[in-house]
Amino acid sequence: MSAMTAARFTPSAGRMAELGLRERKKLKTRIAIREATYRLIEEQGYDATTVEQIAEAAEVSASTVFRYFPTKEDIVLTDEYDPLLEDELRARPADEPIVESLRHVLRRAVGVGFTEEPEVSRLRTRLMVEVPAVRSRILESMSVTGRMLCRVIAERTGRDAADLEVRVFSMGLIGALTETSAYWAEHGHEDDLGDLVDRTLNMLAAGFASGHGAP
Repeated sequence: MSAMTAARFTPSAGRMAELGLRERKKLKTRIAIREATYRLIEEQGYDATTVEQIAEAAEVSASTVFRYFPTKEDIVLTDEYDPLLEDELRARPADEPIVESLRHVLRRAVGVGFTEEPEVSRLRTRLMVEVPAVRSRILESMSVTGRMLCRVIAERTGRDAADLEVRVFSMGLIGALTETSAYWAEHGHEDDLGDLVDRTLNMLAAGFASGHGAP
């Protein structure tokens, strides 16, 4: 869920058990690369951290790093469990307003991410604000999460995922959540991120509720 960079989902033991040996090995490699990257960035800064250093710290080759993450920015931004967001949304009651479904899922994601990895949550959002390349990559990747939301909203509302209203709602939400993360970082992470997410969703619900043709 790259647009909401502070939010992380942790796979359950049951879900991990569903993965085959090859998938588990790949998951461990991705996690090792990411953890090495965070550690190096904390120690020496983003710009000074190279892919070669990351590979050495993660005990893999540079080509392996690039096989898992096309760019250094992707290591910082890509959540290992992004697909779980879609699963969580689909599991919500079909008659629940989409904003409330998102509120539930995002609140859980923020809570889990910040409880388990508070420093990583702060680091990711700080880099989003401070490093132009990271911010640019976020904007490029927003369409992926946006398309996922379009699919879920279309199923929930009986609309076509390509409808203008569905697309505007989805991308508007992703943009709003990105700005929420940026606001949190710009203000020294002093606010409760879950409360900021609630404020954002409240504003979007009120705004879209007053418009015509909203999902």
